[in-house]
Amino acid sequence: METVVPIVNRVAQSGLITLDLEEYFPKAEEIVGVDLKDFLFKGLILREADFRETVKNTDWEKFENKYVVLHCSADAIIPMWAYMVLSAELTPYAKDIASSSMEHAPEIFLYRNLAKLNAEDFKEARIVVKGCGDRQIPEAAYVQIAAQLTKVAKSVMFGEACSAVPVFKKSKK
Repeated sequence: METVVPIVNRVAQSGLITLDLEEYFPKAEEIVGVDLKDFLFKGLILREADFRETVKNTDWEKFENKYVVLHCSADAIIPMWAYMVLSAELTPYAKDIASSSMEHAPEIFLYRNLAKLNAEDFKEARIVVKGCGDRQIPEAAYVQIAAQLTKVAKSVMFGEACSAVPVFKKSKK
């Protein structure tokens, strides 16, 4: 009679935490743009009274739980206070707000989401930062997460649990 040896998932039993940076990007449908051109007189000039009236009459609730990108597609001079006014109006509704191009916004929100990680969740943990996936992760995100995790984690590795490259190991003092 043949003995059946159970398959043991040693990776699952190892206590490793896998951190997938892709999960910290906002979903495409969560990112919406606010073009300041739409608040300008004839799409070119910011007249304060008109600007404030348009801001007052805008339905900001449609930005509820969205990542909002403030940008201007017109070649116009926009005073900094205009961005601040829009940000102040959006803050009660938006998940986050940035001034950027729509192209670079996901990366900005990625960094901000990583910065919001609770360090206590990783205290003395063994962490593998996932190294491959469906989306290109900027090098700066790996630098940021390494800087954050090495302050609290027991160890940080890069790659997959089955073939991780050691990045950091807390010294035993």
